[in-house]
Parts: sequence; C-alpha cells; structure tokens
Amino acid sequence: MLRYITGFLLLISLAACKPHVFPPKPAGYFAIDTPAKHEYKVFDQPGFPYSFEYPVYSTIANDTVFQKGDVPHPYWINVNFPGLNGAINITYVAISKTHPLDSLLSDAWGLSFFHHEKAEYIDSKPFNNSYGAMGMIYVVEGNTASRYQFFATDSTSNFMRGSLYFDVTPNADSLKPATDFLIQDIQHMLFTLRWKKP
Repeated sequence: MLRYITGFLLLISLAACKPHVFPPKPAGYFAIDTPAKHEYKVFDQPGFPYSFEYPVYSTIANDTVFQKGDVPHPYWINVNFPGLNGAINITYVAISKTHPLDSLLSDAWGLSFFHHEKAEYIDSKPFNNSYGAMGMIYVVEGNTASRYQFFATDSTSNFMRGSLYFDVTPNADSLKPATDFLIQDIQHMLFTLRWKKP
C-alpha cells in the first residue's frame, strides 16, 4: 500500500512540474552602416537644365527604367546609393503649353498621395532656396514604397520631381537609420539646386 501511495505522490509531483518555456526573442533588424559624415560634390553635366550638390558616396546614372513611350527623357536620372541599396529617382520636364505648371503640380501631388492608403500620415513642407528654386517636400510616414518625395520649380520654365526608394520590402522601422541619413542629403540637394539657362 505504501508503494502505491508513494508512486501516486511521485506521479502527481511529476505532473505538476512544467518545463521552463523561454519566450521568443522580438524581431530584430540588420544594422545599417551609414557613411561617417555627409560630403558633397557638384553635379553639373553639360546640356542639363539643372545642377546641384550630391553626396560623394552616391553615383548618378541616366534613368532607363521609368521612361515611358517613345519620347526620350535625357534629364531623368537616378542618384544611387549602392551601400544603402537605395536611390533617388529624379524626373525633369520643361514647363510648356503641352506641360503646363498646374498639370505638373497636380501630377506631383497625386503621385505623392498615391501612398495614402498605406501611410500613417503625409506631411507637406514648402521650401525655397536662394537660387530661385521652390517647391514642396512630402514626408510619408508608415510602411510605404517611398517615404520622402519632393518637387521643385521656378514656376516658369523648369519642373523637377524626386522620390527616395529602397530596393527592399518597405519597413519604416528597419529603414529609419538609412532614411534619416538620406533625408539630410536630399535637403542639401534641394537647397543647392540651380536652374541653368537654355
């Protein structure tokens, strides 16, 4: 009888013991190494209607991906950041009767607010520089394809639009270090933007 009671108590004590369960670690992100400091050089390509200062750790290439139709766009460029897997897509249009300013402004607004469904909010900030360029900067918060967009114009002859993209799945938290670093570079580009006479 004592054996049965001892066995029963041993069985109860084993059933009462639960193995220690370790909680899963929270999701983490790879570290993003940004350059140590912001440094710039001048983009002043012959024949281009604009110039600006851009980061020394980036490269500039003609945009061949986003061009549509048979009309070439020789002033569409990408400012590529190979170390961060990102790029600023820049498009340029000369203001004319076929491309009036109000239509270009409407397109720029529509493209920026295209992300409104995934965005937490969209903040717009006007800017102007001492070289006659003015426009709007759109900061799109949330897991959107492009968190930072802008347009710049002189309101009579030149219109430029740009968007910052990363070649990864959008995740605002993991991209924040790279985005915050590049936003300063984009602002520097805009405040050094000059229109060149044709």
